[in-house]
Amino acid sequence: MNIHEYQAKELMTKFGVPVPKGKPAFTADEAYAVAQQLGVSKYVVKAQIHAGGRGKGGGVKLVNSPEEVKETAARMIGMTLITHQTGPEGKIVKKVYIEEAGAIQKELYLGMIIDRTTKQIVVMASTEGGMEIEEVASKTPEKIIKEFIDPVAGIQDFNGRKVAYKLGLSGDLVGKFTKFVKALYRMFLELDCSLVEINPLVLTKDNNIFALDAKINFDDNALFRHKDIEALRDINEEDAKELDAKSHGLSYVSLTGNIGCMVNGAGLAMSTMDIIKFYGGEPANFLDVGGGASKEQVTHAFKIILSDEKVKGILVNIFGGIMKCDIIAAGVIAAAKEVNIQVPLVVRLEGTNVELGQKMLKESGLNIIAASNMADAAEKVVKAVRGAI
Repeated sequence: MNIHEYQAKELMTKFGVPVPKGKPAFTADEAYAVAQQLGVSKYVVKAQIHAGGRGKGGGVKLVNSPEEVKETAARMIGMTLITHQTGPEGKIVKKVYIEEAGAIQKELYLGMIIDRTTKQIVVMASTEGGMEIEEVASKTPEKIIKEFIDPVAGIQDFNGRKVAYKLGLSGDLVGKFTKFVKALYRMFLELDCSLVEINPLVLTKDNNIFALDAKINFDDNALFRHKDIEALRDINEEDAKELDAKSHGLSYVSLTGNIGCMVNGAGLAMSTMDIIKFYGGEPANFLDVGGGASKEQVTHAFKIILSDEKVKGILVNIFGGIMKCDIIAAGVIAAAKEVNIQVPLVVRLEGTNVELGQKMLKESGLNIIAASNMADAAEKVVKAVRGAI
């Protein structure tokens, strides 16, 4: 689960992580009132959407008065902000964050993420603050500093100092940075975060450290013990199809291709998407119906897939274990009749009750392309989408 920058900074403040003074606003008048309350000489107006690259897209502006804050907020709120992370369709800005502008001396990058190979939290830092960390990793990987934290011992002062020295910090800044990192680590653990990213982390001319930007992702599986965090969810920033799927017990993620996928099991879903790409196609989604989906869930899964206008073909790839093939077949038939599927449909079934499932599909009278294995299914759906069948 993602949250907005202003929400992330409110959480950081609770854990003692220094952030500039600021408040959100939902209208231009509110933005003006916030600016007056802050009472500083320079302000930053930031569009609040769940995407990076806001500055390059015109979603971050430096202004000099409450009047300019109001004018800028009026332009931003309601605009469609397009960044490299939103895609060409962009996102509508519904709120802004008004923040004190500081005298920045240097920009750094700081992040924390779980390293599943070492089963540790890794602190990542770089002197290339303000840049996309993926670009830094690709072009100058030697500039990324990594410090792995032993989960038993937890973060220690020496961990923070090691990173600080590698960043070129000295004097009082070493201690301030160490305190900053330790507070961030405590927040990461206590809130069950999956990612914390501060880009940039700034050093000010008066020798202080602040999180100028803030991004936090949470482990969805741990939200049951963080109802206050779950309450921060902004459904306007989430894909409507993904929310719909979640409400029906389905795992769905929208992608950019044109071949809809319905699979049972995350591993099989990943393999299915890989083999579609191997045969030259592009998956339109990740959809896992799980191990015990009902006919109604399968039917709804079809509806979700077909609600994506990009979908030009569908591949159903089921390995029947707990999820029996005849249940999938019944769902396919029900969905095909209810929503009138007009795109090529390729079905590969294997496992429990496979003969019954295949018989049901064959006798349904529907235009279904049967496949004998994964490779055959992927090849057929790609060809069907291209009009080769």
